[in-house]
Amino acid sequence: MARHHLPIPDPTHVGLTTYDAKDPNTEYPPIQELRPPKGAPNVLIILLDDVGFGASSAFGGPCQMRVAERLAADGVKLNRFHTTALCSPTRQAMLTGRNHHSVGMGAITEMATSAPGNNSIRPKDKAPVAETLKLNGYSTAQFGKCHEVPVWEVSPVGPFHQWPTGSGFEYFYGFVGGEANQYYPGLYEGTTPVEPPKTPEEGYTLTDDLADRAITWVRQQQALLPDKPFFMYWAPGATHAPHHVPEQWSAKYRGKFDDGWDALRERIFSHQRKLGVVPEDAELTARHDEIPAWDDMPAALKPVLARQMEIYAGFLEQADHAAGRVIDAIADLGVLDNTLIYYIIGDNGASAEGTVNGCFNEMTTLNGMPGIETTEFLLSKIDDFGTAAAYNHYAVGWAHALCTPYQWTKQVASHWGGTRNGTIVHWPKGLPDKGTTRNQFHHVIDVVPTILAAAGVPAPHSVNGIAQAPLEGVSMLDTLRDAAAPETHQVQYFEMMGNRGIYFQGWTAVTKHRTPWKAETPPAFDDDVWELYGPDDWTQAHDLAAENPAKLAELQRLWLIEATKYNVVPLDDRGFERINPDIAGRPQLIKGNTQRLFSGMRVAEGCVLSLTNKSHAVTANIEVPASGANGVIVTQGGSAGGWALYAHEGRLKYCYNFFGIEYYPVTASTEIPAGRHQVRMEFAYEGGGLAKGGDVTLYYDGKPVGTGRVAQTQPMAFSADEACDVGRDTGSPASTDYGPTGNAFTGTIDWVQIDIGEDSHDHLVTPEDRFNIAMAKQ
Repeated sequence: MARHHLPIPDPTHVGLTTYDAKDPNTEYPPIQELRPPKGAPNVLIILLDDVGFGASSAFGGPCQMRVAERLAADGVKLNRFHTTALCSPTRQAMLTGRNHHSVGMGAITEMATSAPGNNSIRPKDKAPVAETLKLNGYSTAQFGKCHEVPVWEVSPVGPFHQWPTGSGFEYFYGFVGGEANQYYPGLYEGTTPVEPPKTPEEGYTLTDDLADRAITWVRQQQALLPDKPFFMYWAPGATHAPHHVPEQWSAKYRGKFDDGWDALRERIFSHQRKLGVVPEDAELTARHDEIPAWDDMPAALKPVLARQMEIYAGFLEQADHAAGRVIDAIADLGVLDNTLIYYIIGDNGASAEGTVNGCFNEMTTLNGMPGIETTEFLLSKIDDFGTAAAYNHYAVGWAHALCTPYQWTKQVASHWGGTRNGTIVHWPKGLPDKGTTRNQFHHVIDVVPTILAAAGVPAPHSVNGIAQAPLEGVSMLDTLRDAAAPETHQVQYFEMMGNRGIYFQGWTAVTKHRTPWKAETPPAFDDDVWELYGPDDWTQAHDLAAENPAKLAELQRLWLIEATKYNVVPLDDRGFERINPDIAGRPQLIKGNTQRLFSGMRVAEGCVLSLTNKSHAVTANIEVPASGANGVIVTQGGSAGGWALYAHEGRLKYCYNFFGIEYYPVTASTEIPAGRHQVRMEFAYEGGGLAKGGDVTLYYDGKPVGTGRVAQTQPMAFSADEACDVGRDTGSPASTDYGPTGNAFTGTIDWVQIDIGEDSHDHLVTPEDRFNIAMAKQ
């Protein structure tokens, strides 16, 4: 069967055509079901999130990962496997077998620009592996995180061609975006928003839910099509912040990190040498001045810091356990021996985005306001870390320790701390070695060529009528089958927001351009200081730039060649400018100053007009039953920050939730009468900068019924994953007046309208107004 052009053309019968099917000369070949070549393995990719090389016990770390250890004992451990230093780029590169700039993913989707290497648009000539495998006869499914959809396409109306089900996966259950609340995730099944099957009080966590769904899918697939191999991609979102995990997982780590991150680095490094994941002569790199020493941290803060790490360790162990449940289900079906498993422990290094103190609510950091969480506040919340009441992240020092023995962390693509991730490959039927390690250099773009080689499927010349560009990775099969195999991945560039490096035949030349947790303006690119590390320097501990300037110059030139080849240039280290779509040059889903929403809508924050740092109004046409009004009319965000307009005890009420630290309620003086009415909230922003306060006025049918004040506001975003809901609050509650369930509005909502800009003092929106606004937007 020719498999170079996909879909594989339908066979056409050429021969005798009889008049009567009963004619003994009537003969047609039987219908052949599409299957890959005989012996093609099942494929399971497990990709964890934000896990440093030194975190897992399988690679010498403090977080117990018994499933990873078990797979390593029966498979092959990769000690020099690399990612891109950030999530969206790693995922798109892994799924396509091409470098991240080649597939438009120079950074996360929220920072897309109009430049080809950064536009977040996957070129049609670089089809993802799921599409290739599906068109060769595999069943395909993805569970968990998808952070590859352009931000202007993340809505209930698509387009959906870069969603998982438009990228070769026949089934998808998970979330679309950078992170998810483990207790209140914004979930999709296919492209349809769905809600978790139970509440946190009933024991819900996202990681367990994703394992349940994967087990159900693979059991059904094997029950109905046991002769058809499957490709499953399981990416739980753990251990990206927020670090959420039930107490039973973190309790076992109580007191284990009280001596701090510097001592932890030493312990990890000692274990790594004993395990052989680093050579005996490897050196532990020095901690940079930007990363504080444990001894220099305030004594009063240390109990909180230790608790942060206990939570994280439990979170990672829970993720490993859930992965083990999926693997055990495959084993119970009797097909584990011929399942090629890639267990990639992190899509980049550990995250240093929690700042030097860590945080109880990560949204304070993402909004550029980490200082509002004082030591006293953090101490008051110590027992809530990891629970549904928190949205926590750990301190920079822990991230650095979990990248032991390397320099730096996530985002820093120049050094191994940002890009080297422990990986295990398990395939009993296909790999003769058990419990061995491999030291050859490899990169995440090598996964696709390896899968295709294992399946006996060629990289397609065309997919859906479009000629395909060559794969940019190399197959790892020779490496996996022979520890002495020559290294085949000879050269690899790295770049992330100006941090850049080049690997060539053991040598590395690198330059760190910016520090992840600092908002300072980075230097000019030509002022960056490059470092040079030799082939025998496993950890990049000794800079040879001054000793060997000729070699450094050679590698710098090679970096520029590779960068030009793969759309890395122009280099782009901008921050705010890339977040702002008007400057970045990417489309915006929502335009204008007015937006109407309807009952039952649940959309991401990016699907709604931005209300931050400006005056705005929220109006709703409702019908109140004779029994009175109660429940949510419209809300945005959740317990980590947001706002809600709702009826409480019969009265209209507005609540602004400032990071879960302060709640600013405003209540109407009278109940909403039964019948059809228009309710409205106006917020008059005081101006004078970001995150200021403002005055709130509530109206019934254009008449003021209540006033109040919001003292301070969130300047950039309410949430990373909570929705804007009309008619109820589907995630964590934005107000303490109602819970996560049973909060639906008791009446009927015709529409909700959001207006931004200066107050027009026209407190009643008429149908004529709505028509004029609509016509003005044509």
